[in-house]
Amino acid sequence: MCHSTKLLADKLEYSDKPVFVFDLDGVLAESKAPLSSEMALLLEKLLRIKKVAIISGASLKQFMKQVVSYLTLGYENLYLLPTCGSRMYAYKNGQWTPVFQNLLVEAEKTKIIAALNEALISYGHNPQTTYGPMIEDRETQITFSALGQEAPLEHKEKWDPDQRKRQAIKKLLDSKIPEFEVRLGGTTSIDVTRKGIDKAFGVGKFMELYGYKLSDLLFVGDALYPGGNDRPVKDMNIQCEEVKSPEDTKKLIKFLLNKHLAE
Repeated sequence: MCHSTKLLADKLEYSDKPVFVFDLDGVLAESKAPLSSEMALLLEKLLRIKKVAIISGASLKQFMKQVVSYLTLGYENLYLLPTCGSRMYAYKNGQWTPVFQNLLVEAEKTKIIAALNEALISYGHNPQTTYGPMIEDRETQITFSALGQEAPLEHKEKWDPDQRKRQAIKKLLDSKIPEFEVRLGGTTSIDVTRKGIDKAFGVGKFMELYGYKLSDLLFVGDALYPGGNDRPVKDMNIQCEEVKSPEDTKKLIKFLLNKHLAE
């Protein structure tokens, strides 16, 4: 079951886990923002002693821009699961190599994008200003970002703070393309993948490929509530830690590192 908002003294069992899995936005960094220098240093220290997987609805390009470019070591212990775990990359022979990919075919992409455009017209979504494309083909996932892919965080946080707008659009999409998985992601995004493709799928494939058990993992996320895009991992009965911000994550990693040094 998921353990959340516990005192650090109650997290001693976490230090024995060989694998730590992190969500990205709101957990390791603010939405689409780079890792802070402190977070990058903490991750590098953690990567010296643990396997680390990062899973998010973001594209591989965004992973590289937001995370990898700020790390200087530890790639061998790092696994990237972009687009909600519909693909995974490991560092082999000096480059990031796909381990698995659940690619959408062109007919699927066309159907999803058409449904998104219809849903946006039905809902009346037509912002005066956008920052980059609102609909992005991420090969294994189609992502809608209400204000554009590059919208400033302060604008995104104001657009749909209670998720009502995206829930209404999601309801329209669910009726138009019930054969696909439609989930809210980030602060203004909706991610569409094949049915059954979510973070539980990605984490499950990672465990299967590398021989890990449920008890080997700790998942750290900020959307473990019902309907949140981290919830499928909780429903696997993997031990979870809920955080509210990257600052919470820093405290957790510092605790784990200090526990390791004390042993």
